[in-house]
Order: sequence, then C-alpha cells, then structure tokens
Amino acid sequence: MNPCRRGWQAGVFVLILAVLNLGAWAQPAPLVKKLEPPNWWAHYTPDLTLLLTGENLSGARVESSNHGVKVEASHSSANGHYLFVRLSLSAGLKPGNADLLVKSKEGSAKVQLPLLARADSRGRFEGFSRDDVIYLIMPDRFADGDLSNDQPAGSTGVYDRNSPMAYHGGDLRGIRDHIGYLHDLGVNTLWLTPVWKNTDSDYHGYHVVDFYALDERMGSMQEYQALVADAHRLGMKVLIDYVVNHTGPHHPWANDPPTPTWLHGTPAHHLEPAYTFKALVDPHASPREYLATLEGWFAGRLPDLNPDDPDLALYLAQNAMWWTETAQLDGFRQDTFPFSSRQFWSGWHERLRQVFPRIDDIGEVWDADSTVTSFFAGGRKQFDGIDSGLATVFDFPLYFALRDVVIKGAPMEKIVDVLRHDELYPHPEMLVTFIGNHDTRRFVSEEGSNPAKLKAALSLLLTLRGIPQVYSGDEIALPGGNDPDNRRDFPGGFPGDPHNAFTASGRTAEQQDVFAHVQSLLALRQSHPALRTGKQWHIGWDDTYYAFLRELPEEKLLVVYNNAPKTLELNIPVENTPIVTASNLQTVFGNTSADLVAGKVRVSLPAQTLAVFSVR
Repeated sequence: MNPCRRGWQAGVFVLILAVLNLGAWAQPAPLVKKLEPPNWWAHYTPDLTLLLTGENLSGARVESSNHGVKVEASHSSANGHYLFVRLSLSAGLKPGNADLLVKSKEGSAKVQLPLLARADSRGRFEGFSRDDVIYLIMPDRFADGDLSNDQPAGSTGVYDRNSPMAYHGGDLRGIRDHIGYLHDLGVNTLWLTPVWKNTDSDYHGYHVVDFYALDERMGSMQEYQALVADAHRLGMKVLIDYVVNHTGPHHPWANDPPTPTWLHGTPAHHLEPAYTFKALVDPHASPREYLATLEGWFAGRLPDLNPDDPDLALYLAQNAMWWTETAQLDGFRQDTFPFSSRQFWSGWHERLRQVFPRIDDIGEVWDADSTVTSFFAGGRKQFDGIDSGLATVFDFPLYFALRDVVIKGAPMEKIVDVLRHDELYPHPEMLVTFIGNHDTRRFVSEEGSNPAKLKAALSLLLTLRGIPQVYSGDEIALPGGNDPDNRRDFPGGFPGDPHNAFTASGRTAEQQDVFAHVQSLLALRQSHPALRTGKQWHIGWDDTYYAFLRELPEEKLLVVYNNAPKTLELNIPVENTPIVTASNLQTVFGNTSADLVAGKVRVSLPAQTLAVFSVR
C-alpha cells in the first residue's frame, strides 16, 4: 500500500477515536429537577425514601455530608429519569438542611433536603368521633375569596362561571372567609374535595398531576395551613380528600412511570374499568372476576396506580404523612377505596399510624349492599387474612334507603333493614351517614322530592346512629341534577351574585326555612349526647312510621318519624322495650306532644315530620 495512503488512514482512525472519546467524556452530568417529598422533619421517622426526578440518573450514587443522615441504598429507573434514595435518619438529628450529592462518572448534582422542626402535636391529629358532623365542600364552587388566582398565569384551565365544567374561582380563602357561617350552622368537621394540583378544567380536583403541590387556583400552602388553623381555633377539624387509585390523565407518570410496575397498563393498553365490588368480597371468586375493578383505568382514561408496587406503596404512605404534618390535618376521606388492593391499604394504615396512632379515615365504598360495604371496614381480618385498617366507611346502604323511603314512599322497614345489618361492622356507630354528596343528584331535585322531604331526610340523618355528613348547599335546599349540575355555586360566594345565602337577610324564605331547620337539629344534637353517642333501639315501625330510642345511662330520647303524606295518630306499644318503665315524655324537638297511655306512646304527628321526646 502507498505509504502516504497508509498515513492518511491512520490519521483518520486517530481522529475518529478522539471524537468517540470526546463524546463519551461529554455525556451530561446528573440533573435533578424535582425532589419528593420536598422536605421532611427531624424526630419524625427513622427512615425516608426520596424520589428524585430528572435526567441522567442511571447508575448514580448518592452521598450525604450530614451527620445523622445516612444513605442506605439507591436505585434508578432504566431511562435515568428517576432515582429512589433510601435514607436513615438518626434520633439525634437536628433541624436544618441535609446536603446530598448525586454522583456519576460524568459529574454530580447537589440536592438539599430541608429537615424541619415539628410543631407541638399535643391535642392534634386526634381523628374524628361521633361528636362530629361533617360538612362537604367543593372549594371551586363554595366561595371566591381571592380573585387574583382565578386565572393564574400559564394555566391551561378555563375560568368561566357560565360553564358547569370550567373553573368558577372558589378557593381556600373563600372557605376561610365563611368559616364563621359554618361554625354558626353547627358543623364541626370540614371535608374538602381535593385541592392538589390539577390541569385543564379539572375544577373538582380528582385528576392530580402533582401529589406534593396545591393547585394554584386554590391558593398557597400558607393559605391551606391558615384555614386549618382557623378551623382548629373554632374547635373544628379538617379532612383531606385522598386519591390513590389513579392520577390525572396529564400526570407525567402516564407516559413515563418511575418503575415498570408503577401503573396498571399504559395509555394505549389498559383494562377498561369495572365498578362492581361483589367479587372482591367473595371468597370463591377468581381474579378474572375482579381484575378490572382493581386494574381498570377509572372512566377509561385515568392512569391506574398499582400500589402493590413496593416503591409506590412507600411513596403514597410518606405522601400521606407529609400532608398530615404539613397542614396539621385531622383525617382522610379515601376516594374509590375498593379500587386499590386491601394489602396496600393495610400497609398504608400501618405506616401512617406509626406516626399518627389516632388518625382516622372514611372509605368511599359505593354499594347499596351492607355485606359489601362492611367487608372493607377495618378492625378485623377478612377471609383474605387482611385487616384493611380503615376506620370506617360511608353508609351507602342507608343513603339509598333514606332516598327510597322519604322521596319514593318505600316502607319504613327499608331503613330498619339497613340498621339490622349493623352487626356486620366492627363499629357501626362510626359509619358516616349522608343523604347526598358531590356525585349524586341533589336530594331536593330528585323526582318526587321537595323542600319538605329534604327537611324530613335531614331530620332522620341527624338523629339516627352514625356520624352525619351534610353536602354544602343542602342546608339551603340548593337544587341540582346529575353531575355537574349538582355542583352549583353557593349563592353569595362569588362576585356579582344577586343573593348572599351566607346571611339570613340574603336567603329566600324557602332557603331560610331549611337553614333554620338544619341549624336547630344540629344544636339539638350538640346539646343532647344521646343523639351523638347513645345506643339505638327499635321501638316500633310500620310502612309509614318509625320510632326509635337513643339511650345513654344518663339520657333517653325517643325519636318518632311520620313518613306518611298526612297526619298520623300513633299508638306505639312500649311493652318489652327499654322504655317500658317510662312515666313521662317531654318534647325537646318538634311541634307536638306525646303521652304514655296504657303501655303505649300516643302521639299526633304531621306529615313527614319528626319529633324528639325526653323519656323520664
């Protein structure tokens, strides 16, 4: 070969090697864009697992320069977008910043983890009890207290009060502005639908895109903390609406999950959802019968989280701890509870209660069958060997019975039959009862209903066993059909509203009538412990009436309800009941009196009204 040609080839070869070597040397260094959780606390938990999101994190090592913060292990996603870092935190750790160094052969990145001092937790995190009445608020539809966040810069969401599917501007400041109204009404626990960051026009909050951020339309974290603090000063509690079954369709995880098993399926390939729970409570059912319930994408489009992935399970437990401590919350409302595995929930509760042993939560189990709803309540192991850990569930069977009886005139035995199934629950007295919520038609707008029937249903709700939940607006007979019409704005909470139902002078006569009725019932409940914590006894019933006793050692209250469309002259036998020795009945609620004559309670009760009598 020509020596000149050989030299030219050698030169090209050397140049190629140099370029390749340069390319390898110039690979980007690790880049951390997000840290979850964004902070933690000293003297809180003995360990913590961080999720770092960024670029070029494959194979990265993590070092800590802080005494008391030790890196125990780390592992990254295959594409280098995520890095899990497990830390141990010493008991003597002092508040401050923990400095972490994420290193690879191409370079390094610094990460700072703030470790805060915990607030005094005495008297906090106590959960809820039978002394509580829960008031459900959808913040976007309650009151607009800060007009500056109605249309945040860069937001893709639509603000339009004329559109039932757009944002209307309600926020946390609006709730703070009217917390006096709620206190005067007589409720003492607030359940807010999710205030996490959402996108587009997901005004309801259930399409989360960041589990560690408040939606800018709701306000700042400081505003959230101030709302909870205001509530606590008035003796009120605040529950967070917690969503772990799914994310919003625009969450970054939808197309780039941190682990291969983080989600059930992908946007292109996933199971369609099933909304039935009967197979989950059947010891003979095979996975074929319930897989779509646990793994289907809710509404066919919401990425379904797989909480049995160990990294995700830990992420969600730590997330719950973070929100509880950050906002000083009192409990959780668990959205779509049965759609996540019971094994996950058992571990979630165990981790949370290691830090907050008295924290409580309510599970949404949308089913009319008590054998189904009771299966998910915690307090004992089921056939699967698992105790879900859930404090209580919403009493959907009673919800359906109350609507059928009061609106449709079904026999009163429908309610009695639901109560008969209380033996299925470890703590039936803790069931959360309701006549409507943000997913149902307004009670007053159901076919055949009216304000009088709404008052009747609220009367039963606030005197029967359980912890009552009132949907914002029901106390003023706010109308509304199916979703989203059932989520109308609270009158007076928004600029330009012609009437202000937060004040007596701003309510219509009908609104004031229902409001006064609810307020008086809540005051009655507050002043009579037996209505809150007393044992419930059946005294008598037929197709049109129901009489029951709420009993404590120091107080007995007889409640009589007439569901007929006319006045009833009732003679209720008391032989072989807990009031057989009663000598006197004194009216404490209602515009009627009752007598004990020849072993019977004699009472005249107007159509669809309820009366309460003190038994002496």
